[in-house]
Amino acid sequence: MKQLSLLICLVLGVSGPALAQGNAEEGQKKSVACGACHGADGNSAIDINPKLAGQYAGYLVKQLKEFKLASQTGGKQGRNNAVMNGMAAALSEEDMLDIAAYFSSQKASPGEAPEDVIVEGQKLYRGGDTARGVTACIACHGPHGDGTSLSGFPDISGQHAAYLKSQLELFRSGDRNNSLNGMMGDIAKRLTDKDIDILSKYIAGLY
Repeated sequence: MKQLSLLICLVLGVSGPALAQGNAEEGQKKSVACGACHGADGNSAIDINPKLAGQYAGYLVKQLKEFKLASQTGGKQGRNNAVMNGMAAALSEEDMLDIAAYFSSQKASPGEAPEDVIVEGQKLYRGGDTARGVTACIACHGPHGDGTSLSGFPDISGQHAAYLKSQLELFRSGDRNNSLNGMMGDIAKRLTDKDIDILSKYIAGLY
């Protein structure tokens, strides 16, 4: 069923209602506090904090809404993160739209993949592992890791390896469960520690 849902989304570009447009100029003003962890332009210098620059606005808004939901439900719903729950709690929908518009308009800084992970990383990213039921990352995120705004799949290219690793581990453990139809959890639970390490480092240099 999950594979069928994915196919429908990829073919039809299903993503729900159209997202209202935020004001990037206002978003820059509202994002000052975000800069402490994510960088003023969304290019985090701290590798455990994600780069937000160039990310799809719709995806950013979705995450902020889910952090806020987690703050309202004691982490029982949404995306639970001790820091981000508090940051998102006071944001209005307009604030979220504006902040997302600002960060999505910024250019992401390049990353780099270590030479020793490229062969294995490319194989797993592009082909998955049918024997273990591991879906290829390319199916949702594309050959260059760009994802698609219509389907809601995020741009993961050039993201910090440490952040990617942490999120794959959270999906695998079930502590993060806010992906479309739970697909990331279903995939991540089939990944070994080595798989996650290699994929994270490989994607960090993907463009």
